Amino acid sequence: MRKTRGFRYYDFAMAGFVVVLICSNLIGAAKVADLWGFEFGAGVLFFPLSYVLGDVLTEVYGYARARRVVWAGFGALLFMAFMSWIVVALPPAEDWTGQESYQQVFGQTPRIVLASLIGFWMGEFANAMVMARMKVLTAGKHLWARTIGSTVVGQGIDSLIFYPVAFLGVWPLKLLLFIMVTNYALKVVWEACLTPVTYKGVAWLKQVESVDHFDTETSLNPFSLKQ
Repeated sequence: MRKTRGFRYYDFAMAGFVVVLICSNLIGAAKVADLWGFEFGAGVLFFPLSYVLGDVLTEVYGYARARRVVWAGFGALLFMAFMSWIVVALPPAEDWTGQESYQQVFGQTPRIVLASLIGFWMGEFANAMVMARMKVLTAGKHLWARTIGSTVVGQGIDSLIFYPVAFLGVWPLKLLLFIMVTNYALKVVWEACLTPVTYKGVAWLKQVESVDHFDTETSLNPFSLKQ
């Protein structure tokens, strides 16, 4: 039986990825914020961090281990959506007056949940694939180009899926396109600003884990869980 190498911080990185993902969907998705007249979904503050962690995981541990993290996040999102539906559907106690507010925050429509799941799954895997292939093509150089390039692709796919699936026919087309483009640009810029943090995290993990994985022979099949 093949033994897989154990790492000191891989599990913590996976847990951090899932926590950020749940926060972005549970806390941020329900609120539209307004700063200096610019309106945006509050989840923008959280969600790009999942791409930062995804970049770090792929860069340090390789695509195969990052793939397992994406599936862990997808499973967590699916469980959160299912349990939210169950809890919202439960009959409230007669003397409890919070049902309407609770439903407004946690009772996302199935269409939005579906859009979020599909967009996340395809966007994160595209991000990891681009990151892994660019690392091989650049011989491990120009980390900034890999992190930003993979984000441009991953966030682009996520946005192109999420907003039309969730809101086409609900929002006016002009509004949908405006929010899709502006939120996409904001996410990419936000992650680009976090590039110094990504560099430090990658350098530290490579040193303490004594690993710098290159996916020269790794299958990019997203449905495999092999390490």
